Amino acid sequence: MNNILVIGAGRSSSALINYLCKAAATHNWFITVADANLELAKAKVKNHPNARAIWLDVSKNNDRKDHLARTDAVISLLPAHLHLEVAHDCIKFQKPFITSSYISREMYRLGDEARDRELVFTGNRGLDPGLEHIAAKKRLDDIRAKGGKVVNFRSYGGGLVAPQYLKDNPWKFKFTWNPRNLVLMGQGTAQYLEKGKKKYIPYHRLFQTYKTVNIDGFGELEAYANRDSLLYKKTYGLNDVPNIYRATLRYPGFCDGWNALIQIGLTDGSYPILDSEKMSFHEWMEAYLQDEPGGSVKERMSNKLGVTPFSKVMKQLEWLGLFSKRRIKFSRATPALLLETVLLDKWSLKPTEKDVIIMQHEYDYILEGERKTLISTLQLTGENGENTALSKVVGLPMAIMLKKVMTGEVKELGMEAPMQKAVYEPLLQELEAHGIVFKDRHV
Repeated sequence: MNNILVIGAGRSSSALINYLCKAAATHNWFITVADANLELAKAKVKNHPNARAIWLDVSKNNDRKDHLARTDAVISLLPAHLHLEVAHDCIKFQKPFITSSYISREMYRLGDEARDRELVFTGNRGLDPGLEHIAAKKRLDDIRAKGGKVVNFRSYGGGLVAPQYLKDNPWKFKFTWNPRNLVLMGQGTAQYLEKGKKKYIPYHRLFQTYKTVNIDGFGELEAYANRDSLLYKKTYGLNDVPNIYRATLRYPGFCDGWNALIQIGLTDGSYPILDSEKMSFHEWMEAYLQDEPGGSVKERMSNKLGVTPFSKVMKQLEWLGLFSKRRIKFSRATPALLLETVLLDKWSLKPTEKDVIIMQHEYDYILEGERKTLISTLQLTGENGENTALSKVVGLPMAIMLKKVMTGEVKELGMEAPMQKAVYEPLLQELEAHGIVFKDRHV
């Protein structure tokens, strides 16, 4: 096998493409990077002699199948909802398929067919899911190997921006990954386990129900519950553990601000705003108000949200320009799309700015009658706005796995989370060579 097709050249692709291009020179591979934005793909390939950039719209069936038929292995960096068609084609043409996304029910069913055809066909290969899970599984296996019994498992992770680049930003946040995914984050119902009982947090209460976590070097950060903390309970071997909680990290103040956007209705992508191109942002905000007391739209909105006009939350909304008289330029846009365009204007990561990935796992366990806590922490800072920490932790696990497929080290792997020791140990060892290291301490 010599030809690799990478579909998607977005924010998280840089480290993966760089790794594969470097490996291509050693192994005589050829890398094709496909994206609907050809210039973006060209920028990621950088005229490497063992790589090329091509235009590809994956919704074009004939174009997609033509490229897939002529390659030897496929990595998909597409949004999750676009993976399925690519996966079906990979089964048809018997091509190994790797993605970082969650394994959906439909994708999991394809795994059986992949095993029948002896194909490497796997998901959960990026950051979350992926790196988070294999790092946790290693520590859990190590604790059990010593005879320990795990009684609590807590997992926190987040993609942030180094604090020095956020001094004038009241949200303390910028985009380091897909803006659309972030606007829709948390939608659904979060669930976790507490004292042996399931707990549910619906979307409209999610950002009101956050906790604080202390991270060395960062202090107190906010943590809101992930959609499903119980998804990997069986795979982790945590069936008898009474407390399981996974959450996303943000700087202080973010959750209250995002909760305000939800309560107003700005994260809703289910309907278009008629004649939106004729409205100003000020008029858009007024449209969400009913009989709230106050004079200005800002005052009435603060009363609607139950905060003062000079609160941090109102300063966050005002900083986004939501009360400005500036015209909306989009026709029949949904609230979520309008919010995305506003945030893209304010939250874009500049070329010289650096992101930070933080991940912290906490394991409470009993060993020889004594209760212990292991805290395992990853902190990784990106190089700049292109070579981000996020692109490393998302792209490198997939790239390393693909290398093992191409060289024959991994011959068959169904659509499973990568929890086998024979898979995760060499993967974690090579990631450490790239600075992706979890530091452990007992308290």
